Amino acid sequence: MRQKLDAAIAAVRPVNQALATQAQAHLDDLTKPRGSLGRLEEAALRLFLIQERAPLSVDPAMIHTVAGDHGVAAEGVSLFPSEVTRQMVLNFTRGGAAINVLAKTAGVGLKVVDAGVAGGPFEAAPNLVNGKVAPGTANMAQGPAMSQAQCLAALELGLDLAREAADQGMRAVGTGDMGIANTTPSTALYCAFLGLAPKDVTGPGTGLDAQGVSRKATIIEQALKVNQAAIDSGDPLTILAALGGYEIACLAGLIIGAASRRMAVAVDGFISTAAYLCAIRLCPAAADYCFLSHLSAETGHAAVLKAMDARPLLHLDMRLGEGTGGALALFILRAAANIYNDMATFSSAGVTDSE
Repeated sequence: MRQKLDAAIAAVRPVNQALATQAQAHLDDLTKPRGSLGRLEEAALRLFLIQERAPLSVDPAMIHTVAGDHGVAAEGVSLFPSEVTRQMVLNFTRGGAAINVLAKTAGVGLKVVDAGVAGGPFEAAPNLVNGKVAPGTANMAQGPAMSQAQCLAALELGLDLAREAADQGMRAVGTGDMGIANTTPSTALYCAFLGLAPKDVTGPGTGLDAQGVSRKATIIEQALKVNQAAIDSGDPLTILAALGGYEIACLAGLIIGAASRRMAVAVDGFISTAAYLCAIRLCPAAADYCFLSHLSAETGHAAVLKAMDARPLLHLDMRLGEGTGGALALFILRAAANIYNDMATFSSAGVTDSE
């Protein structure tokens, strides 16, 4: 039943850390004090380990903004109605959203993916993928959000997106999301996988007041209790099916698929980090290919990243999602690659180094 997923996981190999010495030697020979470009150098080294040769490149790159609706929205965990998910997908296809602007500014492509938006299929659009698994998840506060078959279908959709990106020559992908109420399943996944308490990591999402946040935390506690057997199984797929969403599962598949094709992945904020967590629980080696783009201003993201021992590239007080942080991170990765490729070395420039 999960042969396609298992094959993709088997195709992901950890990067060869032995190559780090070669990459570091080149970085240290560039005309600058050693380490003076900080995390740009770290990113360049990691890109070298992924690509195993120079010149490095993250271009062309494609952001995938994946949309899905959530049955738990019926519990009042968002200020916005589920209809907004569909409306925003149309906004994405028409070029009017923040991700459209930032993807264009960063010089990267954008695909909009319907993985599980309520309602019927969307009209065809040049940048739209109609991959709907189902019109929204079930209410996870009352039982599993998805069946395992549905969860696998969403994961496989992500694998297909990664394969298509690689076949089109993409060197990197970015993750993005759209889904009213999707901070709720994301928080539940963090609690299930990392042992965090809902009251400590539940945030306002679309702008809930303190009372609304408290109610949201209670709903998450209820979802964890109702799906305790799934959590106790320890199986990442079972946990993702019980507490996740179609866009989250699709993004997890995209991450695994991209890693299997040795593409770098710029992981967006709060929702995408939940997808990343699911991906690396299914396939630990996928972590070698991922760059967490930014620290979300959404309550709990800092605690989540600390629990994961993860360090994002940027901290801009953003919490929109859509892939906006991923677009900015891809620009940073391009800068890191160009530093590696284009700076003169001490020997080639005739500059005396510190030694």
